[in-house]
Amino acid sequence: MDFDLTEEQRLLRDSIDRLIDDAYGDFEKRRTYAQEPHGFSMALWRRYAELGLLGLPFAEADGGYGGGAVETMLVMEAIGRGLALEPYLATVVLGGGLVRLGGNAAQRQRILPRIADGSLRLAFAHNERQARYDLFDVATTARAEGGGFVLNGAKTVVLHGDSADLLVVGARLSGNRRDRTGIGLFLVDAGAAGVTRRAYPTQDGQRAAEITLAQVRVPADAMLGAPDAGLALIGQVTDAAIAALCAEAVGAMSALHAMTVDYLKTRKQFGVPIGSFQALQHRAADMLVALEQARSMAMYAAMMADAPDAAERHTAMAAARVQIDESARMIGQGAIQLHGGIGMTQEYRAGHYFKRLTMIGLLFGDTAHHLKTVAAAGGLSADEAAET
Repeated sequence: MDFDLTEEQRLLRDSIDRLIDDAYGDFEKRRTYAQEPHGFSMALWRRYAELGLLGLPFAEADGGYGGGAVETMLVMEAIGRGLALEPYLATVVLGGGLVRLGGNAAQRQRILPRIADGSLRLAFAHNERQARYDLFDVATTARAEGGGFVLNGAKTVVLHGDSADLLVVGARLSGNRRDRTGIGLFLVDAGAAGVTRRAYPTQDGQRAAEITLAQVRVPADAMLGAPDAGLALIGQVTDAAIAALCAEAVGAMSALHAMTVDYLKTRKQFGVPIGSFQALQHRAADMLVALEQARSMAMYAAMMADAPDAAERHTAMAAARVQIDESARMIGQGAIQLHGGIGMTQEYRAGHYFKRLTMIGLLFGDTAHHLKTVAAAGGLSADEAAET
């Protein structure tokens, strides 16, 4: 398997690296962005659009640039290195992915070009309090009425749901709460009557919202995809989001490892750099091994993100997340321990990387959840294992 980047992909990587380094190289800038009304920089969001990053995964016919999972991986890795706050995952990967894969021609033409130019932000409102990590556990209802639908229910931890213009809502058209059929997806104006949003910051400096839907009326053409294809579409886009999060985690781990090694070279104890102590050198080397293991699995996840076999794809994403989570825990804890007290301060980046890695480890399933998925599938197939 060829892991080399094309010339276009290398140019993309260089462009996004320059953008993130310029915008987030000074950690004080991140604090400033977080204080803006939406919790991120709108000026920087427009720069994402100017560089074509917001339209990257969409077809040229839909106003995009025809990129794939590898291009998304490059963007997300840079976002992870910079601890960027912009809602790229929420708008482009999740919301945009649902419209790209499930929308009809009219829906794609109405929404995707506006995502690409930065004028429309989306959020995926699907998680519910009782569901934990089960995507099929949906209590929110969609009742057909008057040629459209009426939505009722509540969604939790909607990533960047406070600043989204358009919500993609998972709701049950039929069946019981934990049935795997009868789940539909609906495009809902975030400002529609009956939509209530309670915004809050998350532990890693990002934003989320609790969203309540009370008698929210949407037209018939607000349904995204076929009525019975909702869960399959949700699973496919969630797998793409897991691959993107794996790449973001690798970016964060890479930056955290680099700053830890630099600290070991400059921090002195007993008149010498602490990096001269063999025990600490071994810790840094172990962190590097964990980083490279995570990087390999993130690449594997990107290459499996578009696999047509849903079961094979889902198992691959779960296996990637298990390694990513284990590496993130090892590197994060090691970095804090090697930094000592400074690693826990709000003024220093290290602790913020660890917070973000910890939050990534809980999105779309924790380590135990994904390990259970891999075990239930009997592990990776021989071909899959060879690819990793």
